[in-house]
Amino acid sequence: MAKSPSAEIIPPSKPADPRGKIVEALLELLSHSRWNDIGLADIAARADVSLAELRGLFPSKGAILAGFLRQVDLEVLDHDVKDMAQEPARERLFDVLMRRFEALAPHREALRAVRDGLRTDPMGAAALNQVAVSSMQWMLAAAGIPEAGPLGLARAQGLLLVLARVFDTFLNDPEEGLARTMKALDEELRRAEKVARVADDVGRITAPFRDAFDRVLGRGKGGRDDDAAAAA
Repeated sequence: MAKSPSAEIIPPSKPADPRGKIVEALLELLSHSRWNDIGLADIAARADVSLAELRGLFPSKGAILAGFLRQVDLEVLDHDVKDMAQEPARERLFDVLMRRFEALAPHREALRAVRDGLRTDPMGAAALNQVAVSSMQWMLAAAGIPEAGPLGLARAQGLLLVLARVFDTFLNDPEEGLARTMKALDEELRRAEKVARVADDVGRITAPFRDAFDRVLGRGKGGRDDDAAAAA
């Protein structure tokens, strides 16, 4: 005898990801409150979790914001970029960074509150810079540009500066397709490309002097010192 529909066992639904709920709660609060006015208790109440659970998942408010940036990283990295493999590095970076801006677009008011709040919180800004540089290393990797070592770290910090120069345009871009952001990003990447070329030229010109200096100090070629000098 077949079971009636009412007799079927319905599996329980999976509980919502508490980390995601907490990140979403912070973003919702930031959409109408200042960064410095939001406390941990406010976030816990909005996410419907206890302070103990919040503490177990995130050590600080800044860590919750870092969790949001990680979500954005994952959304960007989830795209297939194989079709861009033959494009110049600048075009690949443009494609990756525009996908990042598109992922950030729904949260512009929250990001505006973060920007304004961190202007008066240098320690928080320094901590966020470390997280953002790490994100930029992932963006470089997505664009097929080496991100490892001191030179890769310097590239990531430079890329973060590019984004910072475009950020205000992005926050105030009225176009649904982010046309103004695209224009500003293209200009900044072209400017950065010119600076990189000048740096490469200077590096080639000064290479004999660096080699002589290394010999005086007894340093060999090809080690970490060379990478550090190149990054500088």
